Amino acid sequence: MIIKVPKGTQDILPQDIPQWNYVENSIKEVLKKYGYQEIRTPLFEHTELFVRGIGASTDLVTKEMFTFLDRKGRSLTLRPEGTAPVLRAYLENKMNRISPVVKLFYLGPMFRREKPQAGRFRQFHQFGMEVIGAASPEADAEVIIASMEVYRELGLKNLKVLINSVGCKDCRPRYIQKLKEFIKDKLEVLCSECKERYHKNPLRILDCKRESCQKIIRETPVITEYLCLDCQQHFKEVRSYLEALGVGYLLEPHLVRGLDYYTKTAFEIISGELGAQNAIGGGGRYDGLAEELGGDPTPAVGFAGGIERIILAMNQQNIKWPEARDLKVFIAIPTQEKDHKLRAFKLLQEVRKAGLSTDIDYSSKSLKAQMRLAHKLGVKYTVIMGEEELLKDSVILRNMQTKEQKEIRINSLVKELTSNK
Repeated sequence: MIIKVPKGTQDILPQDIPQWNYVENSIKEVLKKYGYQEIRTPLFEHTELFVRGIGASTDLVTKEMFTFLDRKGRSLTLRPEGTAPVLRAYLENKMNRISPVVKLFYLGPMFRREKPQAGRFRQFHQFGMEVIGAASPEADAEVIIASMEVYRELGLKNLKVLINSVGCKDCRPRYIQKLKEFIKDKLEVLCSECKERYHKNPLRILDCKRESCQKIIRETPVITEYLCLDCQQHFKEVRSYLEALGVGYLLEPHLVRGLDYYTKTAFEIISGELGAQNAIGGGGRYDGLAEELGGDPTPAVGFAGGIERIILAMNQQNIKWPEARDLKVFIAIPTQEKDHKLRAFKLLQEVRKAGLSTDIDYSSKSLKAQMRLAHKLGVKYTVIMGEEELLKDSVILRNMQTKEQKEIRINSLVKELTSNK
């Protein structure tokens, strides 16, 4: 029996890589334009980083992390999200010495032990951006605007920004108390998980997707009515910056996101093409996370979005992927004589040295089979090294798209190919 890929993971095959490269390169171009620098953190971290940073009672920590012990009994976890590792790297490497505000972005795999579904995997890929050291509402607005520009650059449409404020450590406790008072008499209707959340972390109830709980959630008091003056003003200014730049948004008073570190601004970007699980990305402010990780108080705001969900949305919107621009060449030999194969092999290296993607058949197929292979590989040119042509130090250059072909001297081949690059 053939060993198969683990559940919730997938192979990204060669024919799919151009799409992934296009998406990732577009993300990098947009974020670099906004002044973000790339950072790469380890695929696994000490489990404590996520327990302290994300919240011990969140579903992500209690149910969805891939956690294991090393040989010395230390608990390690495959990273389920990117913000806590980036902030850990910022604190550990004292990046605030470089600049009072540090802007970072990342791309890479994350891991969550959850039920696989369309666009959602146990190993998935995220891009994210973090603005660390900025308390101003302009930073929140920039993160939202930059994330939307990423999606616009990729051609995505029908996107909506949902925005809310989840308050701060000063005003949130008062809201949580009101929330508990409202839900107290309705506990029997809640799912078993929300009954547990009621005692451990009531705010997490608002993140439940079950319809039985959603009916109650829609009737609960809204947190924006309990914000302190500072949070009210911050939220008002964030919205004013978005409005000034013509960024449409919808107020979603029950939006809290699934991680405990959020403060003040919380937002999601949703796509109409993704069904029930329609969030294509999200983020918010996390001013208290640095202290949770043992650092000094440091304001910060960020965003993360899934690459798989971008590609899914692009395909569902029938967005045309750009054609590969690299010139591909295939060298075909009608004869398998050793001298001819050696000349073909040397020519192969010469064309590659000129910077062109070039390949050859190593399985001794017939010329007809080699031409079929060249067509399947999608090359632009095939160089046919026939016996008669080789006697004249020439080859046949065939344009695989127009079917036109001509005989040229071997020592002119590289110049001919690079002039058509």
